Amino acid sequence: MPQETELKLALHPKDAGRLLAHPLLGGLPRVGQRLFNTYFDTPELALREARLALRERRVGARRWLTVKTSGSSVGGLSRRGEWEVPKPRGRVDFARVVDEPALAAALQDWAPRLRAVFRTDFVRRALVVEHAGARIELAVDDGHISVGSARRARRERLLEVELELLDGPVDALFDLAHTLALGPEGQAGRALRLHPEPRSKAERGYALFAGQAAMPRRATPLALARGMAVREAFQAASLACLTHLQANEAEPRALADLPLAGAPLPDPEFVHQLRVALRRLRTGLRLFREHLPRRWVAHWSAHWKGLADALGAARNWDVFATEWLPDRLPDSDARAEAQALRAWVDAQRRAANLAVARRLADPAHALALLAFTRSVFALPAPRARVNLPRWAVARLRAGHARLREQARDARRLGPDGRHELRLALKKLRYTQEFLIGLLDPQRAARSTATLAEAQALLGELNDLATAQGLLQQVPARVAPTLVAALQSGLQAQLEAGLLALPAMERALERSPPPW
Repeated sequence: MPQETELKLALHPKDAGRLLAHPLLGGLPRVGQRLFNTYFDTPELALREARLALRERRVGARRWLTVKTSGSSVGGLSRRGEWEVPKPRGRVDFARVVDEPALAAALQDWAPRLRAVFRTDFVRRALVVEHAGARIELAVDDGHISVGSARRARRERLLEVELELLDGPVDALFDLAHTLALGPEGQAGRALRLHPEPRSKAERGYALFAGQAAMPRRATPLALARGMAVREAFQAASLACLTHLQANEAEPRALADLPLAGAPLPDPEFVHQLRVALRRLRTGLRLFREHLPRRWVAHWSAHWKGLADALGAARNWDVFATEWLPDRLPDSDARAEAQALRAWVDAQRRAANLAVARRLADPAHALALLAFTRSVFALPAPRARVNLPRWAVARLRAGHARLREQARDARRLGPDGRHELRLALKKLRYTQEFLIGLLDPQRAARSTATLAEAQALLGELNDLATAQGLLQQVPARVAPTLVAALQSGLQAQLEAGLLALPAMERALERSPPPW
């Protein structure tokens, strides 16, 4: 199967001019080719379900037919099968297009029901560069994706850079992307907003066709093979976390380009899933650290912790404003104090989410994503071969012993101590989720369910403690009587919640080990 390996980067419109002024793009043609592309599928979107894309491309008088598989995509780097042939006249024989008989037969079966689903129309300026021992086609695409008739089309802007590896090491793609992102001056302080783009044009087109708003994405299950080397297991785990992170950052990041006042805030679940992805990633770094370069682990652990901390305030205000406060102060409450408190809380939430958007839109974040992805692919093999299942059981046995000891003091712990216990539960739960493919499925599922229940209880107590802290930030001039009443109710809820801790301790003690 012919395979395409490319790195895709979304370019901010305001940085397009500086990118085109980059010395590496000196040979880029001033006038590019206009590419008209039509993507086809059946009425029930069978190709999308099969994770395929069928495209007809028109360039001047020439037409090309392309079939692509979904392949893999992480950090903007995608590897997928691709077949491209001049479009034949009349009926297409897909056996002459793809060299996989089963795929050709499926396409032939779908052919009578194919229809246009969406189109892309863009100007491509491209050149081939020799860089870091590789030949790379560098293309700048500027145009739009559209759905519907010309008069009633729905459109989405398309502005991206594609780096396709023609020959040489994959690492050269990341090196070239980093060089371009630093801008024509080659300075990190003046870097371009050139962000790794995990979505293909086809993915974006299908979403536009369906009229789907972007939805928060949860982590997908990780299946480690028992014969994997430890480094391979870490690479699989960390790249899965990176995929989870990037699947949820576009919507929060977009807030940075919207008007400061009045723009709707993204679904709070996006920030929550970003934090989950970062916690899982940091857990993976901690879990595999003895088999990874020490300085590398220290650097990236600190970096991802910094981003997680920056997301913390937004998550706290999201939970407070959308979950905790509405339960106690319904919208129907029109008292002046209620309106004043809601307005103040909404302002804090907006400011916190805007800070997150600016952090994610900062070119430094895009550079970090490129650098981390590149470094994960380039990790050296460890000297000693380790039996992965045996190593996994040893790590889990030690982790469960530490957790049981820590949980015995849960009733006596204050808010900070319970928060630390909750974090320990999360780390152990994420560790089990990473390693579940190496464990007995039923025992692992029961153990993970017990951890999740304990985590949920401690999460509720932590939300109450966080709400107390946020209420203490409310200025005295804003709803003093109402705030005092809410604080009193909070304390009563906390005391009631603490009564459930002994049962949680017993459940953790009795929980079967996952191995």
